[in-house]
Amino acid sequence: MTSRPADHPAPRIEPSILSADFVNMQAELERIADADYVHVDVMDNHFVPNLTFGPPMVQRIQAVSPIGLDVHLMIADVDRWAPGYAELGAFSVTFHAEATEEPVNLARRLREIGSRAGIALKPGTAVEPYLELLPEFDQVLVMTVEPGFGGQSFMADQMAKVAAVRAAADATGSEVWLQVDGGITLDTIGVAAEAGADTFVAGSSVYGAPHAGEAIAGLRAAAAAASHRH
Repeated sequence: MTSRPADHPAPRIEPSILSADFVNMQAELERIADADYVHVDVMDNHFVPNLTFGPPMVQRIQAVSPIGLDVHLMIADVDRWAPGYAELGAFSVTFHAEATEEPVNLARRLREIGSRAGIALKPGTAVEPYLELLPEFDQVLVMTVEPGFGGQSFMADQMAKVAAVRAAADATGSEVWLQVDGGITLDTIGVAAEAGADTFVAGSSVYGAPHAGEAIAGLRAAAAAASHRH
């Protein structure tokens, strides 16, 4: 495994509001004000077998959130729909490789609007075709569960994919963020950090904790400790 640069950034923690109380969304956002960003899962009951919310709800979250939005689009036809989420002011918009015809063109469009552009890969999707395209993206999301539902178990076999992205990024000097999403807890975040991830989506391990702020700090510390191992 490629060792990390000495100056690698502090781990970023993004609580997933998929695990929040939707009825009390503003209060739930305030609970995670110590996080780096809020992870907003948009599902359409087509690309994945679940339905969450669309642009109107994301716009309201954007209006009241104390931290920036990292919108994760688990929807079909992202070439058509993704730019609209960037236009809402989201800090970052991540779309699935499996849902786009032209990932590079879409990423460039999102950047033109003003959002960071991320590409997400399902567990069964090979990463190799995207390694040479890293300059086109601000973030690569390696799913560590099958997308669509919260509370699934972490898939350790995806760490080879994380390591491949990290090696390619380090070899080219890329500053792309390497995100993992699914089953991230105090027991698994170190494994992902050692593989090279630097941005971590956590749902139930934050929102299921008595004190979300303490949970965020604990995850951040665990990831930082692991990322310094070689």
